[in-house]
Amino acid sequence: MIAIIDYDAGNIKSVEKAMHYLGQEVEITRDQERILAADKVILPGVGAFGDAMEKIRQYDLEDVIRQVVDRGTPFLGICLGLQLLFEESEESPGAKGLGILKGRIRRIPGGEGLKIPHMGWNTLELSGNGRLFRGVPEEPFVYFVHSYYLEAEEEEIVKAVTWYGTKIHASVEKGNVFACQFHPEKSSSTGLLMLKNFVEL
Repeated sequence: MIAIIDYDAGNIKSVEKAMHYLGQEVEITRDQERILAADKVILPGVGAFGDAMEKIRQYDLEDVIRQVVDRGTPFLGICLGLQLLFEESEESPGAKGLGILKGRIRRIPGGEGLKIPHMGWNTLELSGNGRLFRGVPEEPFVYFVHSYYLEAEEEEIVKAVTWYGTKIHASVEKGNVFACQFHPEKSSSTGLLMLKNFVEL
């Protein structure tokens, strides 16, 4: 069973639909026991960093997420779910993230011809043989919607980057923890292949 963590932060249904398409049993839940019983766990998310962390703490999910990670259960953060795994964000000064991975979330710098939020399809540059990208063609197109981006402290965990006004760490992998700034569930067959790779870990 794959648990999708429900903490009132959006894009859950599209992730659920993609998992059903891949033939997976899915449970949308904030029940701690169900999350801990899952074979894999997904943390989706759309919205503001500080508000999302408040919700995670309100629903007593912070320790559960840490337990899932510590147990070695495959864990996937998507979009805001990636950002929450890190320490802090310029979007919400003073708000502490989960801090499971080291790095900061910064605002995408505006520039001539660049609209913020960054919304649409962008090419990824893959590196480091990320397990999510097995069988994925070179320079895949994926779908982004975000105004803030990851600057990871550990370069070796970065498995894909993209460029939009600056270099964006678009996907990371460390042990059993995986995360994507883009939306694999909205990235056509390429994104579904990434999700299938996660399912098959």
